[in-house]
Order: sequence, then C-alpha cells, then structure tokens
Amino acid sequence: MNNVEVAILLSLIAGLSTGIGSLIAFFIKDLKHSYLSFSLGFSAGVMIYISLVEMLNEAISQIGFLFANICFFGGMLFIYFIDVLIPHEYIEEHVANHSKENAKIMKAGLLIALGLFIHNMPEGLAVFLGSVKDLALGIPLAIAIAVHNIPEGISVSMPIYYATKDRMKAFIYSFLSGIAEPVAAVLGALFLYPFLTPQLLNIMIAGVAGIMVFISFDEVLPLSMSRGEEHVAIAGIVLGMFVMSLSLYMIG
Repeated sequence: MNNVEVAILLSLIAGLSTGIGSLIAFFIKDLKHSYLSFSLGFSAGVMIYISLVEMLNEAISQIGFLFANICFFGGMLFIYFIDVLIPHEYIEEHVANHSKENAKIMKAGLLIALGLFIHNMPEGLAVFLGSVKDLALGIPLAIAIAVHNIPEGISVSMPIYYATKDRMKAFIYSFLSGIAEPVAAVLGALFLYPFLTPQLLNIMIAGVAGIMVFISFDEVLPLSMSRGEEHVAIAGIVLGMFVMSLSLYMIG
C-alpha cells in the first residue's frame, strides 16, 4: 500500500471509532467518567504536541515563520466558523434530555449526527495530509482523533436510542456521523493530492495544525474536565505529550 491508501485507511479507522462509542453506550452500564477524562486528555495532549512541535514547526522551516503562522491561525478561524454555524454538543446534555418527548430527543440526535459529520471532515483531512506527509505523523494523529471520537459516538447514539429503543438504528447513525472522516480523505486524494506541491502541502499542514489545536481546546479538553476531574485530564495531557515526544525522538 502506498501512503495515499494508508492515509485513507487511517482516516477510516479514526472515523469509525464513533461506533465504539455507540457500543460502549449500550453495553457498559458503569462507565467511570475519570476513564473518559484521562483518555480525552491523552488525546488532546497528543494532538496539541504534534501540531505545535511537529506540524507547525515543519511548516515554518519550509515556508517561513510568518506565512506558516498565518496559515496556522487561518486554520483556527476556519474551524471556529464551522463551530459557530454548527455548535458542538456534549454527552451530558443529551442524556439528561431523556425525560422529554421522544420526537424531540430523536431530532436532537439527528442534529448531533449531522453536526458531527461536518465537524469530522477537517479531522479526516488532517489525518490524510499528515499521513501523506509522513506516516510517523499520521498514525499517532489518527489514534488521537479516534480516541476523542469515541465520546462523540456516545453523544449520537444515546438520544436516538432513548427515542427509538432501537440499538441498531442508534448504531447506524453513529456510524454515519464518523464516516465523514474517510469521505474527507477520499476527497483529498481525488482533488488535492494530484496538485500537492511541497509548498502547498506545508501550507495545508500548518492550517491543519491550527484546526487540531482549536479542536483540542474547544471540544476535547472541556469535555475531559466537565465533571471536575481536571487533574485526571491534565495527567492524560502530560502523558500524551510525553508519549508523543518519545515517539518523535525514537523515529527521529
């Protein structure tokens, strides 16, 4: 397999991890939030470290400090506007809505699935571009995104399950919300890859680094600390950064 095929496969794995969240919601009755806090912190640590230390730093070395940072903050603005247009919702809000009428709960679940589909497309593109540039960059990025997609799968499946009592229907909608990532990777392979020059790749890598940092601060970290487990989440962040630094040192 060449890098493009592997990049699409990694995006598929990262995207379909939303289905894991759906399965967890159905079959684990006592999922301790501390586990979720730690794993999300770990995911954020990996994404923040790899974005700032590897992706942005590499772009700076290739296209210059000013231009790379313009692209970096441009990526942040891009995902910010997506977030404003389609606000990201969190698990607790929808689980708490189970006492409302089923039609409203079902509508909420469908809107979450649609929102996550759009939110996940930049993440799929991030895994694709990172993997095309260097598999040593793409693989940990895919793992980090897969980890934080798990609670997103829960947030899709829970309201739909409460509304329909249909596990399969809830799982399918969760699955479809995650399929955006490999879709973005395939679109990247079809429409971006033929035109990717080293300069354009580094421009996009800098922008993707901004997207990953924004997602970490705006979505992953707030959820990891949503029940007052800041120290657990921070321990995950530090470990994620340490593991990422160690892996970069070993492959360097």
